[in-house]
Amino acid sequence: MVPAEIPNVEAMLQLWMLGMIRPGAAFIAAPVFGAANVPVQLRLVIALAVGVPAVAASGMTLPPEGIVSVPGFLMIVGEVVIGLAIGFVLQMGLAAALLAGETISNTMGLGFASMVDPLSGTSSSVVGQFLSMLATALFLAADGHLLLIRIIVDSYNALPPGNAFPSFSAIGGLLRFASLMFAAGLTIALPVGFVLVLVQMIMGVIGRSAPAMNLFAVGLPATLLAGVVLLGVATPAMAEAIARFLSDALDMARVLAAGR
Repeated sequence: MVPAEIPNVEAMLQLWMLGMIRPGAAFIAAPVFGAANVPVQLRLVIALAVGVPAVAASGMTLPPEGIVSVPGFLMIVGEVVIGLAIGFVLQMGLAAALLAGETISNTMGLGFASMVDPLSGTSSSVVGQFLSMLATALFLAADGHLLLIRIIVDSYNALPPGNAFPSFSAIGGLLRFASLMFAAGLTIALPVGFVLVLVQMIMGVIGRSAPAMNLFAVGLPATLLAGVVLLGVATPAMAEAIARFLSDALDMARVLAAGR
């Protein structure tokens, strides 16, 4: 017989496992934490460190039927959904920068030059890689990783375990924010992309006026040179636009964590 003063170790471990689900799901989808080069063991340790105090503060209890039941399954699904939603909306901030980089690369003629992105493990263009690293640096400089942990902890107050499904208005806001990601990507790429389009138009006019000139020998170096110079000039403006969209992503994550 277990003495009354000794806690039920099995129930406590189950509570800790349930508490790790929401932050663990958020870290899988979120930037920096969800990078391919971040060890899984480190994510589990951070999820445990975040989930255990949050569970203790929220007063979470196990379903009377246990975890292996319909209420337990619904509780796990709700934790996964809200965690993935919070992390995914922050990932959109970096996706906008990557989309802007892809647009600029294709306009510069560097669509064929790609490299492996260490954060996602996928192949991306060189300009997209540059803007993605810039967005990651801005995210860390603004303490976005700490704000993410705070948002996850605060979500236990508005969306306690067992009632963690976001509302229809929150889902609609998430879909609208996803549509803004494409607009934000084009806005970030606008200072450089618009001028590169003008350079290509000038090359086309020169090609029409001098048909004997080899445009491939002149147009590509001119576009590359203009693109490199424009990137150096417009990087502060693009960094400001990226930081603004990352701030909007954090605000949207707070809305999802509040269940509104």
